[in-house]
Amino acid sequence: MSRHRLSKRGRYIAWATTGVVVVAGAGIAAQTSMAATSWPAQKTYTGRAFDTCTAPSLAAMKAWKTGFYGAAAVYIGGRNRGCAQPNLTASWVKSVNAAGWKLIPLYVGAQPPCQASRNPERFTASTAASLGASNAKDAVAKASALGFKPGSPIYLNMESYDITNKACNDATLKYVRSFTKTLRAKTYRAGLYGFSSSSAKAIATAKDRTDLPGNLWYALWDKKNTTTADWPWDPKLYTNHSRAHQYMVNSKETRGGHTITVDRNAWDAPVALIG
Repeated sequence: MSRHRLSKRGRYIAWATTGVVVVAGAGIAAQTSMAATSWPAQKTYTGRAFDTCTAPSLAAMKAWKTGFYGAAAVYIGGRNRGCAQPNLTASWVKSVNAAGWKLIPLYVGAQPPCQASRNPERFTASTAASLGASNAKDAVAKASALGFKPGSPIYLNMESYDITNKACNDATLKYVRSFTKTLRAKTYRAGLYGFSSSSAKAIATAKDRTDLPGNLWYALWDKKNTTTADWPWDPKLYTNHSRAHQYMVNSKETRGGHTITVDRNAWDAPVALIG
């Protein structure tokens, strides 16, 4: 099973309790408004994507290019990343891109102080802003070293936490805003992966929209391949190719003789620009 986040049991408990085109428009403009004056056009992928902890081998990626998935999320860094990445190099990125895959950079940053799981890096109310900025700078450095060009998105992995804990939620939003603002200053688009019952909900329902990520990837394991029919929040939010939905987890699948345990996602959001 995937080990990049909580255990399968822990993830269910946390959840229960708490084609490529270049496009432009209002939603995309909002993602880039706080940064450089000249932005590369967004590269959008719409279709199925998978994420798994360790980037698969190049041979596996080529074997899996059957048309069912068109994009793959890769964990580029963060102290809370739950696995080694022996395959994830600039050469791998270039080769996988040449094979036709679209890639989605994902960064496992510091986590909330009230989170139940054990992580080596957490922020507090007093460190949220500084850690958000330093994590974002590290994410950009990692992305750039792998060949993900400015204009690419970087999705911040925020695990489940108690959003009814106001102090914890306020600290989390402070961290996310700092991460987002720093990414944009370096001409990278900001996204967030989180749970529809907690971390994604906190972003989607925040009354102050200042410096929040322009793309939202929500975990809602209803096995529905959609980013619209089950969208839980204001339908005017995250429109114009800014949503992704993790709809199934820990799916053991075999293609071309290569077996990988993945999470399935419905994708309609930015993917990396690769140099």
